[in-house]
Amino acid sequence: MKIVFLDAATVGDTSLEPIAKLGELVCWPTSTPEEARDRVGECEVLIVNKVKVDEALLEAAPSLKLICEAATGVNNIDLDACAARGIPVRNVAGYSTDSVVQETFMHILTLMGNGPYFDHTVKSGEYSRGKIFTDVSKPFFEITGKTLGIIGMGTIGSKVAKVGEAFGMKVIYYSTSGTGHCKEYPSVPLEQLMKESDVISVHAPFNPRTAGLVGEKELRLMKPTAFIVNMGRGGIVVEDALAKVIDEGVIGGAGLDVFVTEPLPEDHPLLHTRHPEKLSLTPHTAWASVEARQRLIEAIAANIAQGF
Repeated sequence: MKIVFLDAATVGDTSLEPIAKLGELVCWPTSTPEEARDRVGECEVLIVNKVKVDEALLEAAPSLKLICEAATGVNNIDLDACAARGIPVRNVAGYSTDSVVQETFMHILTLMGNGPYFDHTVKSGEYSRGKIFTDVSKPFFEITGKTLGIIGMGTIGSKVAKVGEAFGMKVIYYSTSGTGHCKEYPSVPLEQLMKESDVISVHAPFNPRTAGLVGEKELRLMKPTAFIVNMGRGGIVVEDALAKVIDEGVIGGAGLDVFVTEPLPEDHPLLHTRHPEKLSLTPHTAWASVEARQRLIEAIAANIAQGF
C-alpha cells in the first residue's frame, strides 16, 4: 500500500512511524497544486493537511482508495467529488482540544497581565536602573470576577468555559448554530455578549453563519478594557476592522492564532498598528502541542488501518 503525505512539514518533527508501519510512506514537506498532481500517480492512501483535493488532483490519482485529513476541518477537500468516485474521507476530531484551550488562556493571560511589557522591563535593564522594588506604571487586571463570553460552545468552547470558571470568571455564550444546546451557562444574543464580556473567546468553525460574524459594528460594542481572542478560524473576526479599533483604542486588545491568509502577509494591517502592545499574535500554533501532534498521527494511522 502506497501512502503519500503531501504536506508533512505541517506536523513538524513528530514521528510518522505509526503510519509508516502500514505501508510504503512517501512524505513531501510541502506541495504546490502542480507538484501534488505529479506526486499522487500511484498513491492509494493520501494524507493532506492544507493541500486542496479537487477534481484535478483526483484525476491524477487513479489508484486512490482513501483520503486522510491531518486535521478536523475538511474544507480543503471536495467531498462531493470524492463521494462520486467512492473515495472515503476520514478526518481526526478532538486531538487538539487541550492544546487549544491552553493556548487560549496563554493569550488571555498575556493580554490581561501585560506579560511582555514586564518581561521587557526586567530584561532591558530598566528595572535594574529603577529606584523602587516594583513597577506599577503599567496596570494589569485580575481575571477573577470578569465575564468570559464564548462564541461557539462546542467541545473546545465548553472546556474553555470550565477553565474560566476555575479562574472565577462568569461565563456566557453565543450559539453560532442558533440552538443554544449548552444549558450550563446562559445563551445570549451576540450584541449582549459583545457589550457585557470582559474577555471574548472565539471557538467557532468557519461557515456561512460565522463568516464576518464579528465586524466593526460588533467590536465597537465592546468595553474599552475588554479583550477578544480568536482561536477558531480566520475570517470570523474581520481583521481590517480589528486593526482599526486597535489603532483607535476602542478595545483593550486582541489575541489571534488564526488569520484569513496564512502565513500572514507582511503588509497586513495587524502588523502595522499603532498599538502593537495591544496584540498577542501566534502563527496558527494553538493546535500543535507535542502531545496533540502525536495523537493526530496515531489517529491517522488508525483511520488507515480501518481499511477502505
